[in-house]
Amino acid sequence: MSDYLVRALAFNGNVRAFAARTTNTVGEAQRRHQTWPTATAALGRSITAGVMMGAMLKGDDKLTIKIEGNGPIGPIIVDSNAKGEVRGFVTNPQVHFELNNVGKLDVRRAVGTEGAVTVVKDLGLRDMFSGQTPIVSGEIAEDFTYYFAVSEQVPSSVGLGVLVNPDNTVLASGGFIIQLMPGCDEETITEIEKHLSNIEPVSKMIEKGYTPEQILEAVLGENQVRVLDTLPVQFKCQCSKERFGAAIMSLGVGEIQEMIEEDGGAEAECHFCLEKYHFDESELKGIINEILEQ
Repeated sequence: MSDYLVRALAFNGNVRAFAARTTNTVGEAQRRHQTWPTATAALGRSITAGVMMGAMLKGDDKLTIKIEGNGPIGPIIVDSNAKGEVRGFVTNPQVHFELNNVGKLDVRRAVGTEGAVTVVKDLGLRDMFSGQTPIVSGEIAEDFTYYFAVSEQVPSSVGLGVLVNPDNTVLASGGFIIQLMPGCDEETITEIEKHLSNIEPVSKMIEKGYTPEQILEAVLGENQVRVLDTLPVQFKCQCSKERFGAAIMSLGVGEIQEMIEEDGGAEAECHFCLEKYHFDESELKGIINEILEQ
């Protein structure tokens, strides 16, 4: 099954909902970064949240998420946009611990319980929107629930899950975000809370073959969900040799000349996808010429 997300309304428009299957997408991130299981779970949950938050945007809008806790995994960075494209990396990918006391990957220990979740939205305006809230658990889903409530003043419930195979590949990954619209009544809130208290972990639902639509039905009730549309989801990096060339140009003639004299060229690596871009001596001289012609 291909990865995709759904956007939906429920309870006569009083609730908006998102759900996503991200197994292949997180698997691609794991393959590129060779993450160990606990790091995979942390990165996978963050990517899943990021792609659903991207789906809340429009057009060419995009956002960047940074989860920076005091755990050994270091900062997690995720970029996403309104087209279902997402990329991400974790600073220390080879982090893993024994399962926690409830038999799950110990993401809290890897991320840490102190730090911040920062979301920067580029909406094509002069100034970017930036929101930041403290990490409240390190489990990531709870941290995003808190972020929505405090930074965006939207009561929300976030569920994220990643299952990892014994060979470190990704078995299942997905999630949901449920948000209450202004004026949502107490009866609706009570019913949603009842469903949330009885559902299986989202990763188990994905493992069983639940579609994003079925996840929302489990969370909100079969007869309540009205799907608005679906969106393909994929790991896609925005890097290119041209972008790295522009970055090298910004270093100036002196530093580029040093690259030529000391190394005979330059190699740049993208943090997000680990693609390498090589610039030989003639290409660097061409960049110098461009600078001098400006």
